[in-house]
Amino acid sequence: MISVLGLGDNVVDKYMHTRTMYPGGNAMNIAALAAISGIRAGYLGVFGDDAAGRHVYRTAKELGIDLSMCRFFHGENGYAMVRLDDGDRVFIGSNKGGVSKEHPIGLNALDEEYIAGFDVCHTSIFSFAEEALPAIRRVSPFVSMDFSDCWDDAYLQRCCPYIDMAEISCGHMEREEILEIMKRIRSYGCAQIVMATRGSKGAFMMVGEKLYEQSPCLVEAVDTMAAGDSFITSFLIHYLDGMKAARDFPEGSGNRGITGREAYQDILIRESLYRAAVFAAENCMRDGSFGFGTSF
Repeated sequence: MISVLGLGDNVVDKYMHTRTMYPGGNAMNIAALAAISGIRAGYLGVFGDDAAGRHVYRTAKELGIDLSMCRFFHGENGYAMVRLDDGDRVFIGSNKGGVSKEHPIGLNALDEEYIAGFDVCHTSIFSFAEEALPAIRRVSPFVSMDFSDCWDDAYLQRCCPYIDMAEISCGHMEREEILEIMKRIRSYGCAQIVMATRGSKGAFMMVGEKLYEQSPCLVEAVDTMAAGDSFITSFLIHYLDGMKAARDFPEGSGNRGITGREAYQDILIRESLYRAAVFAAENCMRDGSFGFGTSF
């Protein structure tokens, strides 16, 4: 199996109606959901020393996530304030990253060696990691970055040359607008894959010139927090692990069944998208991004 590193943001999501906070943040979610799936996972980021930071840190340790290269600062951990509308999470405020914004990750040689030990490094637009992207690209076999729904063209142009897979959230957009944005992301330098998640409308994926579509596995959600993150995590795990077996058969092998990398990759993408839809639906049946709530 592959190994997954989340690099960048961690927060608590404070559910104001229940006075309960849950560990979260895009980079942390990817690491945590990978660990929950039985994958070796690490997290490299910044924690505050308040109750929120201590709760996220303890939870990550309990899940078996490696935190050996993290930084710790005095001050507020990142947090977001949330309400639920019929199971659909709605963000209503935040402290804009807390200590993570005040102390963005600056990578040293030991960090780079650590990153190189994972099959994939995932970061996000909320991670304050833009300056670190060239170093991440240099040492990581596969770089994934989630732009959520907060990007603009200048930001995409800055980041895309350093990543293999880009993810955007665009449930409010029409199909043709989404496809145009995905094509722009490829033209800006994203090396392999562009994923567009659309909530209850499913997802688009662009791999080279091929476009894939995946319907959602609709459930009566308890909480949609991290639905997109769980979709991304599951796809990364199954696709990257599966691609380790990809190859073109030698000349003279015949043409029965699958004998080429391209045909195998096509089937693997479809299977990985299916499994991602199922995993995301299952994750919508728990509270918070991945559970572990505590009162505040």
